[in-house]
Amino acid sequence: MEGQNFSSYRGPLKPVEVGKEYDVEIKEMSRRGEGIARIEGLVVFVPNTKNGDHVKIRVSRISSRFAEAEVVGKDEGEEKEENEE
Repeated sequence: MEGQNFSSYRGPLKPVEVGKEYDVEIKEMSRRGEGIARIEGLVVFVPNTKNGDHVKIRVSRISSRFAEAEVVGKDEGEEKEENEE
């Protein structure tokens, strides 16, 4: 083990990358009122969403236990429903 440098170890690789976009479904709500989606088990907090929303998100931050993202688009079916109201 001599000569190994563990200072760059950051834990297991995450299934998401900062700046990349993903299509997700909001499955639950956080205590702070943010939508929660999961990507390969990783919790992703998405503000300005509600349970059942299908949205396109862009990951803005990744921590050791969760990620944060912003909405960049909504599912076309949801946009039509909103326009009809």
